[in-house]
Formats: sequence, C-alpha cells, structure tokens
Amino acid sequence: MSPRERVLAALGHRVPDQVPKEASFTPHLYEIFRERTGSTDPAAYFGMEMRHVGWAGTRRETDFRVFYPEGLPPGTSITEYGTAHVPGDFYHFTKMRFPMAGFTQARQVRDYPWPDVEEDYRHQHLEAAVRGLREQGYFVIGSVGHIFETSWQLRGYENLLLDFALHPELAAAILDQVTAHRVLMARRVAEAGADMVLLGDDVGMQDRLMMSPATWRQWFRPRLAQVVAAARHLKPGSHVFYHSDGNIASIIPDLIEVGIDVLNPVQPECMDPVLIKRQYGDRLSFWGTIGTQTTMPHGTPEEVRATVRERIQTVGAGGGLVLAPTHVLEPDVPWENVVAFFEAAQEYGRAG
Repeated sequence: MSPRERVLAALGHRVPDQVPKEASFTPHLYEIFRERTGSTDPAAYFGMEMRHVGWAGTRRETDFRVFYPEGLPPGTSITEYGTAHVPGDFYHFTKMRFPMAGFTQARQVRDYPWPDVEEDYRHQHLEAAVRGLREQGYFVIGSVGHIFETSWQLRGYENLLLDFALHPELAAAILDQVTAHRVLMARRVAEAGADMVLLGDDVGMQDRLMMSPATWRQWFRPRLAQVVAAARHLKPGSHVFYHSDGNIASIIPDLIEVGIDVLNPVQPECMDPVLIKRQYGDRLSFWGTIGTQTTMPHGTPEEVRATVRERIQTVGAGGGLVLAPTHVLEPDVPWENVVAFFEAAQEYGRAG
C-alpha cells in the first residue's frame, strides 16, 4: 500500500498492510531528534504516512498594543488574532494575555481588527500543495483550527465561561466570528482536495468536560456542525477529525451525530480506549491512544513497546486506528521511548 492507501484503509475500518503512525515534537525534543539522527524531517525519517497543509501567514500588520494599555514585556509575541504570548521560563511555554479581556459590548467585537483569513493569498496555494503531496503518495490533512480555544484566547478563559451566563450576546459575537473563519477554512481545505479536515478544541479535563454537556451543546455543537457541513459540502467523503484532550465521553454521541468520524486523541489516562472502541468503533476511527502523561514520559522502552502492541491488537482490531502519542511529545519524553514507539509500530503493526 502507498502511505495514503494505508491511512484510508485504516479510517475505512479495513486492516491496512501496516498500522499508520504519527508523532510531533516540541522544540527541545526536536533538537534532540536532529542531534541523534542528523535529519531535519521527523515525518520522513520515521516514515509517517501523512502530511499537513494550511493557511499562509498573514501580511497584515496590526498594532494590537491598544488592547494592552498596561503594556507588554519585551520578547512578547502576538498572534494574528491578537493574543499575546509573554515569554515564560520553562522550555517553550508562554503566558497568555487577552485582547478582549476588557470588552463589555458585542459592538466592540464587531469592530475588532480580525485577521484576513479570507484573502486569496492566504489559501490560493492549497490546491497545488495538496496535489504535490498526493503525487508523492501521502495522506493529506488540512487543519482549520479551533472555536473554543481561539475564543477564550481572545476573551480570557474565565471571562468567556462567565459570558455564557452573564453576557451571552458578547459571547455569541466572538464565537460566531471565529466560527465563520473555521467554516471558510474547512470549505477551502475540502475544495482543495485534502483527504481529511482537522479541527478540535480542548474541552475535557481529566475526569469530565470543562463545562456541562448542556452548555457545550448550546454553545458549540451547532457551530461545530456548521464547520463539518462546510467540509462535506463539496467533498462528501472527506474525513473529519476532532481533537480534544481529556474525558469527553459525554459528548462522543454528539460528535458522531454532527459528522465527526475520526476522534483524537482518546487519552488513556482519562478514557479507556478499548471501551471507546467497543462502544463506537463502528462509527469512529481513532487517532492516538498512547499516553503522553504516563507511557511516553514515564514508561520504559519495553513498556512503550508493550502498550503499542496492546493498542494495535485491541483498538486496531479490524482497522480504525492511526497510532500516535496523545499529544505533542514534551521535553520529558526520553529519546529511547520515541524510538521504541516507532519501532514497535513497525514491528507489531504489520498485517497478518
């Protein structure tokens, strides 16, 4: 099988010749990768079957300092949405500040300098990028971002949750504008021919949602449904991937109903991947399942190998699994465990 055929088989609930696999690296671990391998491309070095496409960077220069009257420390970076990332003192982690923290009216949201995601120069390259990767045999993924995460990173996490009860018009104005961007991006990624549209939001804690299921259904389910519908309008067969860390078991039926068919990461510290496979494996495929709170940082290489083997035999039975750590690999993951993950995926993931 080609890499693309392998992923398509797995997501189509067929047994591929080899279980597909993926992992991504934080900057510190990426530097270790370069030192150990001499390579600059983890996807090529480890034979990952998928490649990603996305929006080009903005050319617009927006001065967001007016939204931070208290000032920002030296070295602060600001996203195209205006969220400030203040340098931290632990690896790549930063502290966020929020440009809409002081807003009191929906009118301020409408007047905000939103990024120019709709401009042609941001996405006119997508068709050629998808075509080029497809010609190399890769499964192509187009990421379209977040709704909840982008919104709270504009308003502030506590502020947005309070807005749901106290300032619903303000919350709706933020969410609607962010959703409009995600709808546009999902439509364009699908139109360009990507095999899968990737979206998601971290809405889970270790043991439950960050909000009540009823609140999620009121504020996020209909907006998520709009994004999925946009992805499938021009390409009905598109796979749609939804990411949330934590325990989101209470809304998995909702995700299926709005059209999600690939669930990530199925965090094993929070949900039992084998149980989730048993309950929903006829309607969902699973991308992840190897814990980054437990197995990858704290297991031995032998334990990593054993976990990979168990996931392939259980969650991967009959297809429906793309094997991956449940999040980007952090600095506390030993290099030996990274190697063990990929070696075990290759050894135990062969059909037959």
